[in-house]
Amino acid sequence: MISYQLYSSRNFGAPADAVRRVAELGYPAVEGYGALFADAAARDALAAALSETGTAMPTAHVGLATLEAEPDLAATLAGMGVEAVYIPHVAPSERPSDPDGWRAFADRVALAGEGLRAQGVRVGWHNHDFEFAPLPDGSVPMDHMLAAELDWQFDLAWAVRAGADPMGWIERHGDRITAVHVKDIAPAGEKADEDGWADPGTGRMGWNALVPALSRAGAVRHWVMEHDNPSDDMRFARAGLAMARAEGLA
Repeated sequence: MISYQLYSSRNFGAPADAVRRVAELGYPAVEGYGALFADAAARDALAAALSETGTAMPTAHVGLATLEAEPDLAATLAGMGVEAVYIPHVAPSERPSDPDGWRAFADRVALAGEGLRAQGVRVGWHNHDFEFAPLPDGSVPMDHMLAAELDWQFDLAWAVRAGADPMGWIERHGDRITAVHVKDIAPAGEKADEDGWADPGTGRMGWNALVPALSRAGAVRHWVMEHDNPSDDMRFARAGLAMARAEGLA
């Protein structure tokens, strides 16, 4: 299923309005993020927009601290139709510095997800770039995150920015990649006002080769369109939908 990460529209009005706009474009689903689950009012507003538009929310980003502090959130997310939660980040001050630390951190993430799994919700990790920075022994944090019983939402563009080869990771761990963030990287020196990101299919990621490789791996359930800092969120949303249709994802 294709989806739209609502974080892409965080600077363009109320999240509920973003749900309505992307639903009108033809997106069948959205992905929520932490601020949308911050309190009962935010959750109710999101749930109302989903119900009004008939939009699904099969995946969500929720912070580790939130999951650890709010065990009842698992039932709320399951009740909203969430099938998988991906923990998206850890602050620099909390990042381990060696393999043992990363393995312990991965176990902590898996433990925090036990309540979700009890509700039938899958639990995984969403990468940025720091998970591909070499550790003293030559391994990278992502190696150790995947040692735990966690799904992986692969943000390929962040991996490329870190100098990683996404094809190699797909070949080795494709059975763990249950969701993908579809984003693109602008050519060097372009789109500085958008932090160097580009609309899907317009940059240098080569999605026409990556989509078939991910499809062959066989585990991807959700293709989530995301842009970290678009100057026009609906321009990006339209481009993402066009790319998904061109690649046979929609």
